Amino acid sequence: MTSGGTRADRRSIDRSIARLAIPALGALIAEPLFLIVDSAMVGHLGAGPLAGLAVASAVLQTAVGLMIFLAYATTPLVARTRGAGDVRGAVQVGVDGLWLACGIGVAVGAALWLASGPLVAAFGASEETTRHALAYLAVSCLGIPAMLVVFAASGLLRGLQDTRTPLAVATVGFAMNALLNWWFIYGLNLGIAGSAWGTVAAQWGMVAVYLIVVVRHARRAGARLLPRREGMRRAGQSGGWLFVRTVGLRAALLATVFAATSHGTAATAGYQVVFTIFTTAAFALDALAIAAQALVGDALGSGDAARVRLILRRSIFWGIGCGVVFGGALALASPGVGRVFTDDAAVLSILPAAILVLGISLPLAGFVFVLDGVLMGAGDARYLAWTSLVNLAAYVPVLWALTVLVPAGTSGLIALTAGFTVVFMAARAMTLGIRARGDRWVRLGM
Repeated sequence: MTSGGTRADRRSIDRSIARLAIPALGALIAEPLFLIVDSAMVGHLGAGPLAGLAVASAVLQTAVGLMIFLAYATTPLVARTRGAGDVRGAVQVGVDGLWLACGIGVAVGAALWLASGPLVAAFGASEETTRHALAYLAVSCLGIPAMLVVFAASGLLRGLQDTRTPLAVATVGFAMNALLNWWFIYGLNLGIAGSAWGTVAAQWGMVAVYLIVVVRHARRAGARLLPRREGMRRAGQSGGWLFVRTVGLRAALLATVFAATSHGTAATAGYQVVFTIFTTAAFALDALAIAAQALVGDALGSGDAARVRLILRRSIFWGIGCGVVFGGALALASPGVGRVFTDDAAVLSILPAAILVLGISLPLAGFVFVLDGVLMGAGDARYLAWTSLVNLAAYVPVLWALTVLVPAGTSGLIALTAGFTVVFMAARAMTLGIRARGDRWVRLGM
């Protein structure tokens, strides 16, 4: 094989990426679509509830996002085991991950419920914003175990190179979420709390479907339904470094929300809209990263280093290309897309330029996300963990300068958006790119 692979090799990899990434795209964007539904429906209640949702979402998604390793650690473990020819062992790894996710979910949900008051108060938001944030969090804590089980179940299926089932489950879950939110918010007049109730109900419905699917896989492969101590220990160890990595990423997100609150309610609400759009685009681009995780893990398990390198190159190509397409579409839509989320004139006036900056930055994000997925698929979690802390250390001083030196309003929101989507992403691109050029992450076999 040549360094770039033959045309047939490239086409084979491209087909494999598309086979996994296209269904994964639908499943991945379901989570930010939940947030879009929440933001759009709550936003029409006024700037106060929308700002409250921004603070509550920052707390909730930080707590839940720190546990994303339940999916990201499960996928490469399952894929590598499958690539080595042990399907029963691959399914068992996923079952162990489900039990671990359930236990962690109960603990995190209870802890967040107890600590929600001090956490929200730490943002220093207005009394109205704080009240709405607490109302949303009080209900949302009930859905945390469900969210983490969904992470682990989807990680199992992705490792088995099944991204169609998560797409089907996510599609039904999104439809349920939209209908229930509308009913609870407007039909029962529950306000922002109704949005949380609708999302929690939809999340537990998704869990029920996933459990049926996983039980069928376990019976077909001959795997146990009860957890193994060794399996849970292995899942916890592999996820530990990814947890540290996620801490660094979430700290950067949280610091940016803190910076937004210092500019007032309009800026906080505006950043919530920008962050919601960024999350949707990020999950869309992350579909390629999911495909890369599964394919790289499988190729490493089977001992095919040349295929691993070709997957890397084709994933980068498609990541940047999709970033260009998504970014161009968002840039064109920037003048009016804010109206989907709010009717507040003050918020609408500062959004278009910030959304344009976000669109321009998406090709860089595409490069970052696919490299992240490749290294996760290779199990290179320790490097990802340490560099996430390095990237955070580089970003925080820049964010502080942007917060202090740039005035509130349109300029402030542009600065915050550029700080995260350009400065922070560039730091990640540099550390990931350096690693991908070397060979230390290419470890063949089990």
